[in-house]
Amino acid sequence: MNQTALFVGDTVFDTTVRVDSLPAADEKVVSTHLTDALGGVVTNAAIACSRTGTPTTLVSSVGSDAAGRECVRQAEKAGVDFRPEVAAGPSSRAVITIAEDGEKHLVLVPGTRMYPSETMCRDLSLASVGWLHTAVYDPAAARAVIARCAGDGVPWSVDLEPATFTGGIETLAGHLDGAAAVFCNTRAAQAVGPAPERVLFGLGARAVVFTDGARGARWCTPGGAGVSVPLPRGQRPVVDTTGAGDCLAGSFVGMMLETGDPLESLRYAVTAASYSCSGFGAGSAYATRAEVMRWYRPSENAPGDARERGAS
Repeated sequence: MNQTALFVGDTVFDTTVRVDSLPAADEKVVSTHLTDALGGVVTNAAIACSRTGTPTTLVSSVGSDAAGRECVRQAEKAGVDFRPEVAAGPSSRAVITIAEDGEKHLVLVPGTRMYPSETMCRDLSLASVGWLHTAVYDPAAARAVIARCAGDGVPWSVDLEPATFTGGIETLAGHLDGAAAVFCNTRAAQAVGPAPERVLFGLGARAVVFTDGARGARWCTPGGAGVSVPLPRGQRPVVDTTGAGDCLAGSFVGMMLETGDPLESLRYAVTAASYSCSGFGAGSAYATRAEVMRWYRPSENAPGDARERGAS
């Protein structure tokens, strides 16, 4: 039986507009494109994982409003096993503007809940679960599900969002200690502080994936030199970078459950994330496994033998 990837975290209803330039004070600009769609750091990652063909379960919280109902509809259509906890009140929303260069500017409006309740996390079934991925929008609830995974020998990964450790990265020590992988983009690395790699390993992370947009990603383990995975050759024009990092994380999880090879999984994930930037939106722009494989050439992207570069 195939192992399931479990994603626990946030679901957000995104309103995205494309503009030629961001407005100045009291200026009005005209958008050339608007879309309302399912989003959220962990939800996007779950969709990307499902695109690899891995059985994927998403557990999150939505509001009792129309936005929440639409999130449920779109998640089910995306092919994930969605198990939402409906909280009375508004859903989490985001307003995203996409500039001409494809870079995003995002305003998040948290809803009644940004994470399923601690009770729900304690009661989750881990039968057939082979990996947990989360972003810690509720420290107590996230700690509950991570503790269960640690007790059952289920590997877990954490997407570091700066908003989840405003009191310092040490506040997430209990979530990172023993994590199979921690995903850390440039902003998160800056928020962690000087020498983020040393800090995260000091908190118990077993591996860190540093992502840096056009520079690709880097796989790091304690005592290793790290292995860089560049973007694939023949880049498509960048249309929208929204959710690219989420796509990378979810694709990595899906491929790890299939191959168990972190470098091969990361090469695939970097390719999938790069592909996602060529379309508008987050999950709606994620490619299927077949589409990614038409663009993915391991022999061209491989950075060399990991053992010679200090990875494990």
